[in-house]
Amino acid sequence: MPRRSFWLAGVYFLLASAVLTMWLWRDPASRVAAVNPYDADQFAWFFRYDANAVAHLRLPSLVSTGMNAPSGFNVMWNTPMLLPGVVLAPLTLLAGPQASLTVLLTVGFAGSALAMFAVLRAWGAGTVAAACGGFAYGFSPALVQSALGHYDLQFAVLPPLIVDAALRLATGRARAAGRHGALRWGAWLGLLSAAQIFITEELLFDSAVAVGILLIVLAASRPRAIAGSLRLLAAGAAVAAAVTCALAGYPLWEQFFGADRQHGSPFAPDFYKNDLAGFVQPPGSLLLHTKGSAAFAAAFQGQPPEYLAYLGWPMLVVLAVAAVRFWRHLPVRAAAVAFASLSALSLGGTLLAGGHEHSWLTLPWYWAQTLPAAGSVIPDRFSILADGAAAAVFAFGLDAVRDVWPRARGLWPRVAVGGIAALALAPLLPRPLPAGSVSVPPVGWSAAFAALRLPAGAPVLVVPVPMSSFTEPLRWAADTGVPSSMIGGYFTGPRADGQAATDGDGTPSADLYLNRLWTRPGNQVTLTGSLQQADYSAAELHTQLTVTGAAAVVADASATSALGEYLTRVLGPPTVRDGAVLGWRLPASA
Repeated sequence: MPRRSFWLAGVYFLLASAVLTMWLWRDPASRVAAVNPYDADQFAWFFRYDANAVAHLRLPSLVSTGMNAPSGFNVMWNTPMLLPGVVLAPLTLLAGPQASLTVLLTVGFAGSALAMFAVLRAWGAGTVAAACGGFAYGFSPALVQSALGHYDLQFAVLPPLIVDAALRLATGRARAAGRHGALRWGAWLGLLSAAQIFITEELLFDSAVAVGILLIVLAASRPRAIAGSLRLLAAGAAVAAAVTCALAGYPLWEQFFGADRQHGSPFAPDFYKNDLAGFVQPPGSLLLHTKGSAAFAAAFQGQPPEYLAYLGWPMLVVLAVAAVRFWRHLPVRAAAVAFASLSALSLGGTLLAGGHEHSWLTLPWYWAQTLPAAGSVIPDRFSILADGAAAAVFAFGLDAVRDVWPRARGLWPRVAVGGIAALALAPLLPRPLPAGSVSVPPVGWSAAFAALRLPAGAPVLVVPVPMSSFTEPLRWAADTGVPSSMIGGYFTGPRADGQAATDGDGTPSADLYLNRLWTRPGNQVTLTGSLQQADYSAAELHTQLTVTGAAAVVADASATSALGEYLTRVLGPPTVRDGAVLGWRLPASA
């Protein structure tokens, strides 16, 4: 592939990504894609966690008490994005975690498109066709919707490269790299796989499924060619496994056999799956949508960040026509089967259509989800790999049409084909991402912690107590670096029976009570008439503080608020009053 076309494509994709994220770049350190502040706050906390580790000249710990103190949580069962977090640590330390996330988001769109462009060109697609395919994948609705807080899924740069490396080994093209081609491409595949593990494991699983589907199609289409490459594939796979284990073996062991190991998914089975109507109902994040389609997407049971199916009638029709017309063309056939299979898997175990569940109709994922590791997979996210397959069908189909142009006389057939291609891509054009402001730390937050003079790593009960629906303290800690250890948090951890669950074994009732006080209108309502409930919660609070070994309680509250009055009644006069923050240093930390 000419370097000039590669770099030009990269520049154009980067410009398109800059337009898409333009409202975030007005203030990259404090602007976030709107709709999903909870996951964005969690990712910001993880990026601060990664950066603090780098600042202390070490890699991030795989088990941490930064949240859920004092027992902590298993980092690998969560979404810390360790690789991007470490790489962007200098920027995080300099400008804050949201600046790093904004950079990651921008690079994610452009990098995903460029990776698909490079792979399509490597497999024979023309420059124009590969550019169209790169756009269809890198700026697909699935990635645009994932940008609403799911940074680990939106950064889908590596899956096309993983599929490419695996196919080179399976088809024998790795021999072109020389005598040790299998070793080189196997090592490259292992490096990519390990890197993807440290971004998000789920996309590696989905990529492996895509590779498996493609290999089945190739084996059925050209059994002799695949049989001749089995030794090459086996050698490359062995090298890939060795490299992956060398780089990610210990973290994976810590995840599945270390502290806080868990099983299953923290989410309800067969809930996060595509709605069949979602393939043709555009969300409001796209330029071309209707008020009704935007409302349908907004009401999706999995919430907007999981509304990943859309491709639109024009693209679906073009894909179907290309698959039928050029079925004998192996790249089109393989990509078409992969697209259809991955789309079917994305529908989950039973059919959801138009917002209505049809549990009588079981789908392929119903049986696949019982396989090892598959139970933790969210099926609608197969759409990201499905969009990659759709991009390949579109690109190879466009080139196949161009191959027959010389048989057609005149300019109009070419104009017609170009118009049809534009018509298929136009519904995928996204609007600039909506931006909102991150939660700002209360006035006096950092000063209160400085005045408390807590030992490094001392557990702190922050109020509101962080949990999946109260993530503001995670953002405050991410932006200021304090506290370094907090009770509660937004994380995936095991329940008592080992089942994976959001917020682990749950939030104590005393913490829930504190959060209810914090959310009262104006935060100024007294406890008159609720003293019995307050006294009961006070006993629970004292018990929890003792069990957790809390060194301090820090609250976003005024002294005259319901929360401030209650904590003063239970803990005595605050040790620190600074701005909108009250702090109590507990006797155990003295």
